Amino acid sequence: MDRAPFHNDIAEGPGDTAAFWVMAPDGVRIRVAVWGAAQARATVLLFPGRTEYVEKYGRAAGELAARGFATVAVDWRGQGLADRLHDDPVLGHVDRFDTYQRDVAAMLDVAQALDLPRPFHLLAHSMGGCIGLRALHEGLDVASAVFTAPMWGIRFSPLMRRAAWALSAASRPLGLDRRVTPTKGGRTYVLACHFDDNELTGDPEMFGYMRRQLAARPELAVGGPSLGWLHEALRETRLLARIPPPSVPTLTYLGSDERIVCPNAIRTLKGAWPAGTLREIEGARHEVMMGDAPTRTRVFDEAAAHFTHYAAPRPPMRVLDRIGQL
Repeated sequence: MDRAPFHNDIAEGPGDTAAFWVMAPDGVRIRVAVWGAAQARATVLLFPGRTEYVEKYGRAAGELAARGFATVAVDWRGQGLADRLHDDPVLGHVDRFDTYQRDVAAMLDVAQALDLPRPFHLLAHSMGGCIGLRALHEGLDVASAVFTAPMWGIRFSPLMRRAAWALSAASRPLGLDRRVTPTKGGRTYVLACHFDDNELTGDPEMFGYMRRQLAARPELAVGGPSLGWLHEALRETRLLARIPPPSVPTLTYLGSDERIVCPNAIRTLKGAWPAGTLREIEGARHEVMMGDAPTRTRVFDEAAAHFTHYAAPRPPMRVLDRIGQL
């Protein structure tokens, strides 16, 4: 585990940040960032969404640190500064969705090597919510979980859903699975759209925060998904919908103006989750952690209360010396 670069000038997170290179079990190199470890009483495992990178969650890590939690976030394979999986570095591609679980394992290796304070909790956004749900089914050792706009289904019209299944399923036999999905360009979404048209946040300052990051560090950007990624995502969300929810207590957020993931899939799964609570936020879009100031405060306050409720606070652990040795 070696130190990796981290751009705190664009992340705007806590000052005690460290980033590491770590190899997943199949030899793919990913990047893991750690914030706020010095005075934390517990640790949040933050699973980002598709196209995202650890710097995007600098401000979120600051919110969590202010509430007593360390944060560990990951650049999934094919994203951020992790190994890209295609000659075209901006193509969002993965051969199989379950390989993301290898990145989860590598992320946990970092948290354990640094002796980050337990208990661990999960905070998962969008595609990270799909990966996180699979990880819970496979025994991820967390006391509780919070999901924001989890990708437990992708939002399509009925006609487009049938077309997406047919086209993506045919792509691999035809050798087209590494082609970008039709209607999705090679340019990353945040830089390709204007604020007035964006589906992520209604807060202009937070939208500007995301745009400034990618303008300053274009190497972090990822464009549209491949047809192979699309087929794997459709397949994984269908499989997860057929499994009874795990017993981990969860809190899930869904904006009333959600246009990326499928709200009905979220409502259906949460309705079947005995220890799950769904909170819908009026006017919020896909990124509730990057919504307007009242929304952000509400989400982080309630997430911290949820984490605290399901695990008694532990004394802070001294991890800075261990980080300094790496």
